[in-house]
Amino acid sequence: MTLVLRQMGYGFFAVLLAFVSFFTGEMVTFVMLGFILMSLLNINSTLQAILQKMNHRD
Repeated sequence: MTLVLRQMGYGFFAVLLAFVSFFTGEMVTFVMLGFILMSLLNINSTLQAILQKMNHRD
């Protein structure tokens, strides 16, 4: 799966969560989940970069 499709999937998921949180009144929860999602995506991309460097070195 390409990076663009993954980002579109994450964007769709964020919009869906925003829609649900707006109608349930859980805006703070939505913001906190957004921060958690951004942190996890950053960790994931860093680990993928490390893995590519390790595989390229071999």
